[in-house]
Amino acid sequence: MIGAAGAGSGVPHGDRLIEFAEAVLADNDEQLLRVRSPLRSSLGDAALVDAAAVVGFFNAIDRVADATGIPLDPERVPQTADFRAALGLDAFAQARS
Repeated sequence: MIGAAGAGSGVPHGDRLIEFAEAVLADNDEQLLRVRSPLRSSLGDAALVDAAAVVGFFNAIDRVADATGIPLDPERVPQTADFRAALGLDAFAQARS
């Protein structure tokens, strides 16, 4: 899944960081084991811990935003219509606020 997103980003080892974030969010232990070691080898232990903290923070902050009822940005409404409908998200009371 990496490639264009990591290439040319200007972030050292950006492709490995994207791969790591995708593995964490995919909740796939095999994928995570496969990408964690190369990331650790490339960036070191401290950077691996930092990367895990950033992924965890961004994963959690979305849940906090959802739980507090922060509305969807107006420009995101058309972009998300298909999957909101497929998941039935608009049926929730918070979706109407």
